Amino acid sequence: MGLSEAPGQRDTQALLSTTQAMELRRRDYHVERPLLNQEQLEELGSRSSATGTLQWRTWFRCSHARARALLLQYFPVLAWLPQYPVRDWLLGDLLSGLSVAIMQLPQGLAYALLAGLPPVFGLYSSFYPVFIYFLFGTSRHISVGTFAVMSVMVGSVTESLAPDEAFLQASNSTVDVAARDAARVQVASTLSVLVGLFQVGLGLVHFGFVVTYLSEPLVRAYTTAASVQVFVSQLKYVFGLHLSSRSRPLSLIYTVLEVCWKLPQTVVGTMVTAVVAGVVLVLVKLFNDKLRRQLPMPLPGELLTLIGATGISYGVGLQHRFGVDVVGKIPAGLVPPVAPSPQLFARLVGNAFAIAVVGFAIAISLGKIFALRHGYRVDSNQELVALGLSNLIGGIFQCFPVSCSMSRSLVQESTGGNTQVAGAISSLFILIIIVKLGELFQDLPKAVLAAVIIVNLKGMLMQFTDICSLWKANRVDLLIWLVTFVATILLNLDLGLAVAVVFSLLLVVVRTQLPHYAVLGQVPDTDIYRDVAEYSEAREVPGVKVFRSSATMYFANAELYSDMLKQRCGVNVDHLISQKKKLLRKQELKLKRLQKENKLPKQAAASKGTSISINVNTSVTDIESNDVEGSKAKQVSAGTELEDTAARGQEDAKAPDTSSLKTLGLPQPDFHSLILDLSSLSFVDTVCLKSLKNIFRDFREIEVEVYMAACHSPVVTQLEAGHFFDASITKQHLFASVHDAVIFALQHPRSSPVNPVLVTKL
Repeated sequence: MGLSEAPGQRDTQALLSTTQAMELRRRDYHVERPLLNQEQLEELGSRSSATGTLQWRTWFRCSHARARALLLQYFPVLAWLPQYPVRDWLLGDLLSGLSVAIMQLPQGLAYALLAGLPPVFGLYSSFYPVFIYFLFGTSRHISVGTFAVMSVMVGSVTESLAPDEAFLQASNSTVDVAARDAARVQVASTLSVLVGLFQVGLGLVHFGFVVTYLSEPLVRAYTTAASVQVFVSQLKYVFGLHLSSRSRPLSLIYTVLEVCWKLPQTVVGTMVTAVVAGVVLVLVKLFNDKLRRQLPMPLPGELLTLIGATGISYGVGLQHRFGVDVVGKIPAGLVPPVAPSPQLFARLVGNAFAIAVVGFAIAISLGKIFALRHGYRVDSNQELVALGLSNLIGGIFQCFPVSCSMSRSLVQESTGGNTQVAGAISSLFILIIIVKLGELFQDLPKAVLAAVIIVNLKGMLMQFTDICSLWKANRVDLLIWLVTFVATILLNLDLGLAVAVVFSLLLVVVRTQLPHYAVLGQVPDTDIYRDVAEYSEAREVPGVKVFRSSATMYFANAELYSDMLKQRCGVNVDHLISQKKKLLRKQELKLKRLQKENKLPKQAAASKGTSISINVNTSVTDIESNDVEGSKAKQVSAGTELEDTAARGQEDAKAPDTSSLKTLGLPQPDFHSLILDLSSLSFVDTVCLKSLKNIFRDFREIEVEVYMAACHSPVVTQLEAGHFFDASITKQHLFASVHDAVIFALQHPRSSPVNPVLVTKL
């Protein structure tokens, strides 16, 4: 008895045989189905018109479930706070909140200077909006509060509406600081209320999609230009200079020139203070980056620098001995709510809308990044409402507009923050500082706050590397980046944003006007059609042209679509139609002349068929030489021709069409069918409908039948609504795929005989 095979070996052989059989079946795999035009597809799929429900009817329905859903939608805290896992998340949120508060204290003081306001209003803006967002926000990780870009946008408004020159005292030509600050606080708080109204209104009407018009290159270029504006605005605090307030276009250039002009007036003590503080901050950040894995939480370099600088300033007397400008008096406690000034609304409406859009764009983009990373969803419309309420209520309590800070959000996530409980804890910590500890920072040098701002600009200034990456990846996005940056630098933040958005939208229109047009050929032994210019093995089907555009056809590019179609087909369609009409017109004139000379009655002319069936063998040469020879042979042959024509009246049905290109002696196209691949067509407007009808008309004039393929269902519905289909253009001219249209065109040629072998092969 022979040795039996091991079970594992038998299993392996069985598996191999099964795999080989599957491979053989896969090689022979093919699909056979009938050709489907649109009518057959609708019948096979039982297409029916979708009955759209009226959305407004559901808005007025009242029920317990609907009321609860609306409550949870607009108060998200009621959905997640009752299910908050205290044991798992509270410690992480507590440490994260303290870390964020430690950063928020110096940044709040510093960014208030950017907004042109006393530093204590930066603390207010770090408390009220943060707590409001805790109640209404949907993102778990972003840190709402003061932000450099928003602060510098507010600063450009406050300095333009309340400049130093408007508060000069007549006695000694000095600025009345108290009156100026009061006016600027009123402007900033009113601006915050108006920004909040815009954001809440846009959120309630579900206008959150507006952020889609701010592409990533646009936002990054805008924030980079804003960081340059922030850097330049802090130079006066670094060098201790007194500069003029500017907010007009080219103000950045004038500010840089004024700084260079006044450099000899630099206060040495202020510059040294700023340099030392900046070096300390950079060293602490490098230390945190190097020991990031070993440290439970980053060292609070900014807070330590502020405490140390305040102590040194108080002990040494930097203000009195070296002329270093300090923060000054910081009032303890909260301020009462103040109504906004309606008189300022008209002057602030443009800036308020720009600030509202920029603030929302930054917050939602960062919020979506964290949501994707941690697996939850951010509602863009509710984010608009949350930010709007934060700014609206904050403006009533004399805060300036806020948004999401990138650096603080990264710290809030990296230190273990799980929910906005961390934001609530940080706001409570800021409240303690406002009530009890704020007055301890009265001797803090403003140069240290400027150093904090400049060091924190590193992340945004590093976005200059986008130029190299976009140069390699996408030159059009690079153009958007450069235009946004230059416009923002030269025209300031509000006008720069408007120019960037308009340019970006115009560029979209231009790109749709310059799509890629292609003539398609069949890849051998497949039903796949590709651009013959890109695929060397793709071959055009004899007698059939397949044309495709990479963009949808609408009013802006419909004419270009038609022109490129005629150009790529290799036939001068317009010239051919013109020559055909010219020759037919000559034939009609010849008939009328013959009728007039022989005084034929109208009844005899009508009985002889069409007006163009006079001389079947008429050619272009005969017609052109008619004027030369006609005078000699007119009297002899006129009667004979008319008699012959009358004799052949019964055979007109069998006679060839004398209006064809061949009988007229005109060149015929080398294809009998044209197929328009409309797979890229996403919508149909009236210009598109007219252009398609003109394409059918023009190519049928030169004896080429036109078919359409691969239309999406919404496009077919729009074609029906636009009355595109009629007696001459039916749904039988519309096919489910290009391959179906090609086979049908080969089986039903308009003028050329079809090759049955080719149809079988396809």
